[in-house]
Amino acid sequence: MNDELFEIVDESGKVLGVRPRRECHGNPALIHQAVHLLVFNRRGALFLQKRAKTKDVQPGRWDSSVGGHMQPGETPLQGVLRETEEELGLRGTPVHFVYQYLWRNAREAELIRTYLALSDGPFVLQASEIDEGHFWSPAEIVAHLGKDCFTPNFEFEFQKFQTEGAAQLRALLSGR
Repeated sequence: MNDELFEIVDESGKVLGVRPRRECHGNPALIHQAVHLLVFNRRGALFLQKRAKTKDVQPGRWDSSVGGHMQPGETPLQGVLRETEEELGLRGTPVHFVYQYLWRNAREAELIRTYLALSDGPFVLQASEIDEGHFWSPAEIVAHLGKDCFTPNFEFEFQKFQTEGAAQLRALLSGR
């Protein structure tokens, strides 16, 4: 896994070069690209994955439905579709771009593109990445915020989605 290559980008997403994963995870000056997918069911509950205990970042915590790094030369749409098939076994599910943001912490910096999809499953979880998964109501998520249940990035993402993506979700759920 440490041989994986990431494109290094500026804050707008312009590719500046390619570096190994081991350099990017450990140097927040090297912005690399990631994609997230938030999968909601028809009742408005959000599917979350519990990260495998073997993961090097935030093991055993609940996180976005799908999340992963983009491969060199991949577009964000290609990346989210690939990650969705790998992590949840979903193919052909329409995805909708919601927003992008820069996530920076002491370990790394990622330019994240977030997408939205509707699906009731069933899902085939990637065992090497995900220990379990299930749908959470928004109220259940709110009740667990700040209690070391979720990754810090997911907590940020959930709040961002409430202000910048909820209207898009409502439109999809109503068929508009």
